[in-house]
Amino acid sequence: MTAIRLLLVDDDPLVRAGLSLMLGGAADIEIVGEAADGSEVEELVDRVHPDVVLMDIRMPSVDGLTATERLRARGDAPQIVVLTTFHADEQVLRALRAGAAGFVLKDTPPADILDAVRRVAAGDPVLSPAVTRQLMEHAAGTGTGTDTRRARARARLAVLGEREREVAVAVGQGLANAEIAAGLFMSVATVKTHVSRVLAKLDLNNRVQIALLAYDAGLLEEDGDAGH
Repeated sequence: MTAIRLLLVDDDPLVRAGLSLMLGGAADIEIVGEAADGSEVEELVDRVHPDVVLMDIRMPSVDGLTATERLRARGDAPQIVVLTTFHADEQVLRALRAGAAGFVLKDTPPADILDAVRRVAAGDPVLSPAVTRQLMEHAAGTGTGTDTRRARARARLAVLGEREREVAVAVGQGLANAEIAAGLFMSVATVKTHVSRVLAKLDLNNRVQIALLAYDAGLLEEDGDAGH
């Protein structure tokens, strides 16, 4: 089995040392580099070719949000997991919109951080539906232009077929492919095909972005209201 190539980005050398010690001991993880600032990330990625970047949000020169946006704008971008000290952080939400595959809190138990890295490397986002909803509700409460955002999101989703739209809503609810397959009476392979088409049609990077767009369009609220 090929080891997951991991790049650590944090301005605190003690945090980097702790993460390196904690994650580097796993047989399937290889720490291929460390950076103290977002300004170093692109050059380092070109040099060491990581599969996953563990990215701190708050750094002195170039923050993790900017570094994430720059990386995910590239065609060969690695997966990115954001490191933060807050659950409901608007910067985390912006990083997810930019294409980060999830986030972990800095006080997360080591085994869970390891699990997050493995899941992201395998193509799965690392956000529970509850945390996703908390983040989105926080941003909705502090942001402006909700109606404009909703109209824009609905216009983007209009390109989807009916089944693709159903799959997009199910992804937004945090359901795994097997759960979506059972709920919509289709095979897991068909669900994967629909997810791939949704990503391609909407020009998105991952399932987290599908969930955010479904939320922006108000589709998850409607589902929640229907369930009450």
